[in-house]
Amino acid sequence: MPRTISHVVGFDDAPFEREHRGDVPVVGAVYAGLRLEGVLTGSVRRDGANATRRLTALVEGSKFVRQLQLVMLQGVALAGFNVVDLHGLSEALELPVLVVVRKRPRLDRVRSALLARVRGGARKWALIEQLGPAEPLAGVYVQRVGITRSEAATVIRRTAVAGSIPEPLRTAHLIAGALVTGESRGRV
Repeated sequence: MPRTISHVVGFDDAPFEREHRGDVPVVGAVYAGLRLEGVLTGSVRRDGANATRRLTALVEGSKFVRQLQLVMLQGVALAGFNVVDLHGLSEALELPVLVVVRKRPRLDRVRSALLARVRGGARKWALIEQLGPAEPLAGVYVQRVGITRSEAATVIRRTAVAGSIPEPLRTAHLIAGALVTGESRGRV
């Protein structure tokens, strides 16, 4: 019998200028069903290698850690090319991880950019490559660790009430944008 997943944290990064170097804010929206329960904030290095560590610390250091059943991300990387090790994050938190994106990632472009312009690009590409291509599911594209296709579809359908992106990710996106620009903007 498939498990019911209701307690989710969705993470997204804040917008940043192309020239920006340094840390970029990250927001986690914690949901119980369709109710916002809390917000986590932190930062990760632009094009860095600390996203997995920082997300792990944010979740483990929060009062929500015992209730959480799933981590959602809007893409496999934060702050440009700070690639999250989904298997490492899942193992560290003992939680499944689900990446949800609106469009299928252009992996050929990602690979080229990582290998040509990003420090540690080969290691980052290996993390992405081990996940395999994003698969279409419930009107979006997903990559998943520790969660079945059926469970992922159920979670997306239950939490995506204002379009195809689940509320934890939509809320994290809106809050992260407002932190930097003063108001939320753009399509989630």
